[in-house]
Amino acid sequence: MVSLVPAFGGVPGGPELLILLVIAVLLFGVPLVLVGGAVLYLTTRSEDETAAETTDDDRIAELEAEVERLREQVGDEPDELEEEEESS
Repeated sequence: MVSLVPAFGGVPGGPELLILLVIAVLLFGVPLVLVGGAVLYLTTRSEDETAAETTDDDRIAELEAEVERLREQVGDEPDELEEEEESS
């Protein structure tokens, strides 16, 4: 004789599948979004720091070149200035 009670539980229907989907989103979706956001934030932050360092290095090189040009106009050498400071 065939039993009318199935061996396994019933197949989930509409509301059950919706609840399973919400649970899956909460368990997997939210952490993935948070991790992705953190990676994106850190990536853009490191690019900004690299750009700032490059800008600073360029600015320092420009200022050093300007100092050398001004020293040539005045006729002072860096060694002469250091000797004058030491004798004072």
